Amino acid sequence: VQRGDLSRRTMGKKASTTCAPGDGDAGSGAKLFKAKCATCHTCNEGGPNKQGPNLFGVMGRQSGQVDGFKYTAANKGSGIMWAEQTMFDYLANPKKYIKGTNMAFPGFKAEKDRADVIAYLNTMK
Repeated sequence: VQRGDLSRRTMGKKASTTCAPGDGDAGSGAKLFKAKCATCHTCNEGGPNKQGPNLFGVMGRQSGQVDGFKYTAANKGSGIMWAEQTMFDYLANPKKYIKGTNMAFPGFKAEKDRADVIAYLNTMK
């Protein structure tokens, strides 16, 4: 399930405040992940599930598929395939994107932060 088009391009002009999901910096994303995500998630291969599932290989995977993690029915049944755009939209407001998720994190409001975290997650495979 792909949601929305973030491009915000009008007649070939890109809005100056737009940061596309592929524009992120993995180094900055690693720092953000450590500060905001690592309390609940691991992202190393074979890492344990915590409050949230291990995110190693999350990009390109369907939501609700990590063995040993107890997902909500909303996450399991969402049909979402984690691609740059779906993750970008989700990280803006997880509870709004998947109604019924248990993820407590309110989201990254800054598009650049979301793009950076996605760039980092893309290295975890």
